[in-house]
Amino acid sequence: MKSIIANSNPILSYKIKKHFKSADYYHIEQIDNLSLESLESIKPDFIFFPHWSYIIPKNIYENYNCIVFHMTDLPFGRGGSPLQNLISRKIYETKISAIKVVKDLDAGPVYLKKDFCLYGSAEEIYLRAGDLIIQMIDEIIETRPIPVEQQGSPVAFKRRTPDMSSVDKIETIEELFDHIRMLDAEGYPKAFFENENFTFEFSRASLKSNNTIFADVRISKK
Repeated sequence: MKSIIANSNPILSYKIKKHFKSADYYHIEQIDNLSLESLESIKPDFIFFPHWSYIIPKNIYENYNCIVFHMTDLPFGRGGSPLQNLISRKIYETKISAIKVVKDLDAGPVYLKKDFCLYGSAEEIYLRAGDLIIQMIDEIIETRPIPVEQQGSPVAFKRRTPDMSSVDKIETIEELFDHIRMLDAEGYPKAFFENENFTFEFSRASLKSNNTIFADVRISKK
């Protein structure tokens, strides 16, 4: 059985390649390498997308069994920035859903769901998610579950924009701590504050028992 692992998240790359290293697995990290021509030479049984930042072409998901992983209990939380949208709503327990790729975003039938917690920095969360997704891929390959349609009314999330990382309108210490940690991963705009002259970017936040946050700060001239 041949499988392709398509992953564009550098945080997960080493972990995924280390686990799926036999000749039965092919790795894709760039959208240019995901073409119908290249897939026809491999003829994979599955194409797994642990973390993929690109649109999957119609001629790919209609001709191959494509499976994506989404960090919500679908159909709740379809759409972009699931980690940040969950934490900003004070939701700290979720599921990772493995779903078949269809035309509508995050609307495909579900192969598996696994419980998942959202504590720690964004980078720590993504690394733990990677471990769980690897287990789910192994389980899907071994058991070949039949996907079932999503149940319930969909709730859509909107992808966050960089300006939403500002801390200007945050009112409580707990909300500020969550805001900093949920953006603390490579490739994400850090939580920030600006004044007339400088930009302050925050990372590595620690919430202390006396209602105080310790964090690293990067200061740059505007």
